[in-house]
Amino acid sequence: MTSMTPRFRLGFLTHVQGRGDDLARTYRNAQELFVVADELGFDTGWVAQHHVQAGGGGLSSPWTFLAHAAARTTRIRLGTAITVLPLEDPVRLAEDVAVVDTLSGGRVEIGVGSGYSDTEYAAFGQDVARKRELTSEKLSELRRALSDEEVRTPGFRIQPAPGDFTDRIWQGVFSGPGARHAAAGGSNLLLNRAAYGFDAPTDEVQRPWADAFLDAWDRPRRPRIGLSRFVFPAKDRRTALQQIGDDVHRAALRHAEGGAFPKGLSVDEALRRFHSFYGHPDEITAALREERVLPVATDLITQFNPAVPDHDAAIRALELIATEVAPALGWKPATVPDLAGA
Repeated sequence: MTSMTPRFRLGFLTHVQGRGDDLARTYRNAQELFVVADELGFDTGWVAQHHVQAGGGGLSSPWTFLAHAAARTTRIRLGTAITVLPLEDPVRLAEDVAVVDTLSGGRVEIGVGSGYSDTEYAAFGQDVARKRELTSEKLSELRRALSDEEVRTPGFRIQPAPGDFTDRIWQGVFSGPGARHAAAGGSNLLLNRAAYGFDAPTDEVQRPWADAFLDAWDRPRRPRIGLSRFVFPAKDRRTALQQIGDDVHRAALRHAEGGAFPKGLSVDEALRRFHSFYGHPDEITAALREERVLPVATDLITQFNPAVPDHDAAIRALELIATEVAPALGWKPATVPDLAGA
């Protein structure tokens, strides 16, 4: 890396959730986060796709949302973490991606995964038992379409002609074999904010996955690892807890109903299970310096989910991440748009 390139890229991820039933307001607030992050120098902004409404909303059509974000921003890269690929037509998806990439001046990243919701799979006529097979099949076709190759019938290529997506496709994985599979296909690696079904700390569970990815990587370009983490700075720990504690606790209890977490978790244990970094920026910085996966990550992707902080508090948290937490870890805002994805 040159001196002009940050040691890692800084991103934020939103699940586009709010309080109440006013989804138009929820979407406007989420768009505003992209504008604020763009102004603060964040390198990437990501959205998660949910077809079944989560608490306070959720985003079913991420590429429509990102097209709007592209028009309101100038430099921040725009991506999905993740698009639920088995429920998509990969050629149509490639067309949407190419359009947003063209509109944004080449700022698109696409993260894909298999999802997990039986309801979503049933609604789209897909067999959830085949989710891994479907992900692999459709990712192969998506890659061909985004490589400007003929797809499905002789003479057909998507339009607009896509840019170079060689290092802009990411896969969300939840195991060491999944990480090796992503590396074998040339995908960048996305690691979730929490490792479900494990008692050990999330970073202790995920570091071997990251190492497996790096060991399996055989491409000439630099391997990229996107590390999603729940980071919520405030003026002090008590203030942060007031904003996030109840939401995280409720989310942990919901996860417990599905078997991902043990039942009857306390608030403190819920925060631990979600591998939460919260409190004063100095406290968060110290904790992130002990994070086991961050030293091998190329991208730190911060998020507030499963908490849904007030909009003003969310903006303030983004400001503290960009001005205090990330710089203390060695990050500097980019001075020019990173259109090469490097």
